[in-house]
Amino acid sequence: MRRTFPLSKALLATTIMATAICHQASAAPKKVQARAVSRAQAASASGHDNAAAANLSPEEISVQSHYVPRGAIASVTQKRMALEVPGSNPLKVLGEMPGVMFQGNDAQGVDNWSAQLFMHGFQQSEIGATLDGIPLGEFTYRNYNGLNPIQAISSENVARIDVSQSAGAEAVASTSNLGGALQYRSSDPKDKRGGVISQSFGSYAAYHTFIRFDSGRLNKTGTKFFASYMRNDTAQWKGYGEQFVQQVNAKLVQPVGDSSEISAFFDWSDLHQNNYQSESPAVLAALGDRVTDYTNGGISGYEKATQVALGNYPASYNGLSGKRDIAYYDGGTNQVDYLGGLKADLAITNHLRWTTTAYGHGEEAQTTWTAPTSEYSNMVDPSGSPLAEVVKEPMIRRFGVMSAVHYDIAHNHLGAGVWYENNHYDSPMNAYAVPNVVDGVVQGRLPQTLGKWTDPFAQMFNQSYNTNTFTAFFQDTYSPIRNLSLHFGFKSVLSTTRVGNGFLNPSFYGAGAEIASGVGLTTSKPFLPHISVDWRFLPGHEFFIDISENVHTYAESGYHLSNSPFAVTQSAYNSSVAALHPETAWTYAAGYRYSSPIVSASVYGYRTNFQNRLQQVTSGSIINPQSVVENVGGVTMNGVDVGVTVNPITNLALTNSISYDHAVYDNNISNAGISYNTKNVQIVNYPRFMYKGRLSYEWHNATAYIDGNYIGARNYSYTGDVKVPGYWMANLGIQYKLSNLGKYDKKLAVVKNLIFSLNVTNLTNTHYISTMGANGNPMAISSGALTYASLAPGAPRMFFGSIRGEF
Repeated sequence: MRRTFPLSKALLATTIMATAICHQASAAPKKVQARAVSRAQAASASGHDNAAAANLSPEEISVQSHYVPRGAIASVTQKRMALEVPGSNPLKVLGEMPGVMFQGNDAQGVDNWSAQLFMHGFQQSEIGATLDGIPLGEFTYRNYNGLNPIQAISSENVARIDVSQSAGAEAVASTSNLGGALQYRSSDPKDKRGGVISQSFGSYAAYHTFIRFDSGRLNKTGTKFFASYMRNDTAQWKGYGEQFVQQVNAKLVQPVGDSSEISAFFDWSDLHQNNYQSESPAVLAALGDRVTDYTNGGISGYEKATQVALGNYPASYNGLSGKRDIAYYDGGTNQVDYLGGLKADLAITNHLRWTTTAYGHGEEAQTTWTAPTSEYSNMVDPSGSPLAEVVKEPMIRRFGVMSAVHYDIAHNHLGAGVWYENNHYDSPMNAYAVPNVVDGVVQGRLPQTLGKWTDPFAQMFNQSYNTNTFTAFFQDTYSPIRNLSLHFGFKSVLSTTRVGNGFLNPSFYGAGAEIASGVGLTTSKPFLPHISVDWRFLPGHEFFIDISENVHTYAESGYHLSNSPFAVTQSAYNSSVAALHPETAWTYAAGYRYSSPIVSASVYGYRTNFQNRLQQVTSGSIINPQSVVENVGGVTMNGVDVGVTVNPITNLALTNSISYDHAVYDNNISNAGISYNTKNVQIVNYPRFMYKGRLSYEWHNATAYIDGNYIGARNYSYTGDVKVPGYWMANLGIQYKLSNLGKYDKKLAVVKNLIFSLNVTNLTNTHYISTMGANGNPMAISSGALTYASLAPGAPRMFFGSIRGEF
């Protein structure tokens, strides 16, 4: 598939630019084993522009995580990300940290249907995310108030990611950071003119192209910019299909005086992906993990999909229940995003800094599924086909502004700021005609999943959301003595969502069916405290405590697509709204760290009380589930992470970590008059035990690593009577850099570095389940857990090679 950047939309993208917090400036806390970094590079989750970066290992990943007086902050840099397969989702690197699990059914982790992140039991929709302070919302599939980070910035342009696994970070522009925050930092344009050209190839026709140009300093004032283009394309590793994304990033920086600057950032992302088929435990046991949709068969596959929709199943399906959900003809995602921001970071005095950002984001998407019409009441395709293309077509338009000031006086580092955002979200789902099969002949063109669908024959449902969000924060870090920091801060949240223009087609959902419409809910939390203590009591020794409360505002989504209280029928909303409250979480954490040239070690313990948990309780098929959103009580999480890195000789690092998370439901759950025993059962989709190990070595210009991770058993059903077994995974990487090529030939002097790399993912070709619960999770075997299709097998062993030229 070949796609081009629509230059005619550049003007529209420019008007969208306008954006949210960024580096919240304030004086740095006392040095914590720090190395010198620039002011822009050192901005941290706490809002400290000069907060010290960690004393990183040769791989430049602080596996033990360094600490600043705003919670435990672990930083992953571009140098470490560059060791992965080019174009990989940076969240894959975060998945190597203790307590963090990343899952995806492709080797690069870029399939946005299956990419899944957990931190200490919290899923990604409960974790805050920003890019240079711009809120990215809940980076889940069909995000309603933001976009996935991989669609906000190319991985090569990420300077680093600061990760807070505690729920504090009150200055972060997020209303979903119950379980922590991810703060992406884009790289700045370089002071010298240059560029990068990178080309990668891999298994299953994978290739990745990245081109970046840096202008260098254009004048005496220091004006500089970069612009980049990325293209990633690969065939699916099973079945037939393509996963394609192209992206443009640009950033302009204009210094103002010695310590101020104005900057602008722009992103355009164009994604087109065939989605992998989700499977059930029963199907995987009977047919294996290579079951896929029928697209692989072309015309014959379409004919087979038509027969299955009519109830004529292949012989291999005999004895299996839920036969219609085993496979479908096709499914895919088409999504275009524009994101832009303009920021002023001004030093008013030596002690006072003021930062203001305005941003805008627009998104249009079509997520498709060629489904049997019999799954929907009275649906009839005009062509007479037993199939129809069901297309969800969400659209986002959001604008916001954030402003913050930081002031240093005596031993205090004070900060305060506000954030406002208006988000308009439409969530329609339409039905499109597909050709019928008559006497073995397809009466028209086969459905083209990776393209734009037009002229639906019916609208199935629609809702229009409008959300206004306002937050404010205040914080003070007090350092009475050099090695002690005391922090207090709080966050205030006011967010109101109104739902209008609701429509639920009775032809598909039954007579009298009405979707929730003309209703609204408000989240109001004026005081969400955050307290922390950091004590560096001996050289290399550090102890900290972190306590915080946070809230998750009500989600928005299409009908039956999430735990949104609005994504249900009007009657279901009316029956449940009185018992609904915003989700909240108290987190209590304590840790100890030791660091020396030979050994670094850490222990991090935590307890979280997660209250008023909203859950979509689902029954029926994955195409047309019967859902209600209920307050199902709380979750109690008690866990510990232990990590040790040993450097026995120069440039050799051996890292090991273990994580234990006892995260259990506090209550039993009732559904359709049946009570399920979920109390004291481990939460779904997240393991109780994980092990991470990594051995790396640098020798002159060569770097090599091998890692091995163990993910423990995970509950698939809420009662825990269906589990996915644990598995081991290993990866290998080798990289070599040639520098000073001019010494071989003067014509090559323009090339500063030439870097070759080889990566092998899933080294032992492990068969395992990666993503779980993408379509939700079933209650128990008795509710059909064995036949509920919401599991994604992981990718097999793959090989990748790349060459990168830096100019």
